[in-house]
Amino acid sequence: MHIPSLKEQVSAEEWALRCDLAACYRLVAAYGWSDLVFTHISAKLPDSVTGGEHQFLINPYGLMFDEITASSLVKVDMACNKLHDSPFPVNPAGFVIHSAVHEARPEAVCVLHTHTRAGVGVSTQKHGILPLSQQSTFVLASLAYHDYEGVAFRPDEKPRLQADLGQANHLVLRNHGLLTLGRSIADAFLSMYILENTCRIQIDALAGGSELVHVDPRIISDMGAVMKTATAGQGANLAWPALLRKVERLDPGYKT
Repeated sequence: MHIPSLKEQVSAEEWALRCDLAACYRLVAAYGWSDLVFTHISAKLPDSVTGGEHQFLINPYGLMFDEITASSLVKVDMACNKLHDSPFPVNPAGFVIHSAVHEARPEAVCVLHTHTRAGVGVSTQKHGILPLSQQSTFVLASLAYHDYEGVAFRPDEKPRLQADLGQANHLVLRNHGLLTLGRSIADAFLSMYILENTCRIQIDALAGGSELVHVDPRIISDMGAVMKTATAGQGANLAWPALLRKVERLDPGYKT
């Protein structure tokens, strides 16, 4: 499918964000987190580009995540109205969750939502995420839950989701899936990588049938300080260049 390039029609800042977001979609596909065409990753355009208006990039509805390119991403407003000509529709129902998070957490550049088998599996477990692994300690340090209210297309759900999310960076949507947010696309992706692996490890551990050892709560309470010491707060920045090289090896066409 040929999609005309937008590189010469948008600012350098917007084009860089488009390339990073397209790479994120390709990585989500590569790691097996996509659900055909039915989940979303949104990225907020900087105020320097929008003049202070809230505008976002999101996937063109109907494309597989491994088909998405920088130019095919659709620019929308807070109501998910398209702000430029695009042959692709957008999915307003799917954007209810994203708009709620962006509205409540203006520092969040990226919101990443998945329906993975492990994520949905853990979301159905009453006890939620358990302190079973090193990965879980990072998640539990900033975790919230939101109860299922059906397919998220009703705007009246937004204030309840916002209240449940609070200041957490990881959200388990009960009976539905997972969500992460970050100050960059890299931050949101790394948070989802850790959250997804937390869920996979938990499913495997519970399936083993043995008595489980829980991480000491004192370790979890110290995780904020530990993360600053271990990566100087730069975990995503350390991993993202390597992840971009991975996308380049898979298909450099994401930047078109």
